[in-house]
Amino acid sequence: MRRIAAAKSKAPPRSVLIMDAVTGQNGLEQARQFTKAVPITGLVLTKLDGTAKGGIVIAIAKELGIPIRYVGVGEPDE
Repeated sequence: MRRIAAAKSKAPPRSVLIMDAVTGQNGLEQARQFTKAVPITGLVLTKLDGTAKGGIVIAIAKELGIPIRYVGVGEPDE
């Protein structure tokens, strides 16, 4: 998929790893394995709310040197 996108676009290729904020310690191992297959240019954290802390994304960013690009805070309370 990455090769096809690069062939069709003149923009530099970007690959983001999207992590759910409730992902625990296995998120770091998932990120390690994913980066072996695809070069990652950024992290996106989803569903960060009162119950999800999302701390694993900080560990991933620090250990693997991947910048956090976006944090989604979930749906607003009604």
